Amino acid sequence: MAWISASFLTDAATAEPLCDALLEAGALSASIEDADAGTPEEKPQFGEPGMETPATAWEHSRIVALFAEDAPVGRMMAEAAAALQLPRVPDFALARVEEQNWVQLTQAQFDPIRISDRLWIVPSWHTSPDPAAINLVLDPGMAFGTGSHPTTRLCLEWLEREVTPGCSVLDYGCGSGILAIAAARLGAATVAGVDIDPQAVSAARDNAERNRVQARFEDSAAPLAGEYDRVVANILSNPLRLLAPAICAHVRPGGKLALSGILAEQAEEIMRIYAAWIPLGVADSREGWVCLSGTRPCS
Repeated sequence: MAWISASFLTDAATAEPLCDALLEAGALSASIEDADAGTPEEKPQFGEPGMETPATAWEHSRIVALFAEDAPVGRMMAEAAAALQLPRVPDFALARVEEQNWVQLTQAQFDPIRISDRLWIVPSWHTSPDPAAINLVLDPGMAFGTGSHPTTRLCLEWLEREVTPGCSVLDYGCGSGILAIAAARLGAATVAGVDIDPQAVSAARDNAERNRVQARFEDSAAPLAGEYDRVVANILSNPLRLLAPAICAHVRPGGKLALSGILAEQAEEIMRIYAAWIPLGVADSREGWVCLSGTRPCS
């Protein structure tokens, strides 16, 4: 089985309505890409819940639409253009898309990730490059956190520096559970994680079982009690702003807090907010993201 893809350029205002019109005309899928990707004009877009995000796509957008192999692509393109009253049908390029082993192709994109000399993240279908290291077995899935994102790496590196044998660790916004699992493998005695997404909680429990670690994961709708020696929250800046009192309340006096999911330009504001409870500084940065860290005062 094969498909046909049609790709063409358009402007930001037209991109999303044209995708919708193509789907109405019978396209199997339609996606919008940055036509300037890979050039100095590329424009990354960052958005998060509670923040205003662009209402349109990139200024120079490319639409890639997928059709059945025998679909009348030209007629369907004309129908979509007519639905939007465009002056003409966009010039498009066709390509044949062969059926492939998508599972195998997807797995090929994910190799073991070296966090440090002693810490690796290894997909279950790979052999560990260093069997003597601490190998976290984790597959890409529905929950955030596979170790490839800079913020996850920043938090893993922080945990490797700060987790001491027998300490307690809370992963606030646990996603896949990778940080909690790493803390347990690094020697933490008591490990917990909490997340607003039930699928994340389920994924974290499965991943903990796969890695043979003891960690408690709960939905954030349930009351969370207790103070911890180490608290790490790798979420986004807007929830970090709103959750500051709750997150800080779980850091014991003398305990340490790490926050990530923060762009460099957001760091000063987050530090000002948390200063009411815990003074924070930039512990590390990578690719425009930062990890903030600090110790809760004992008095």
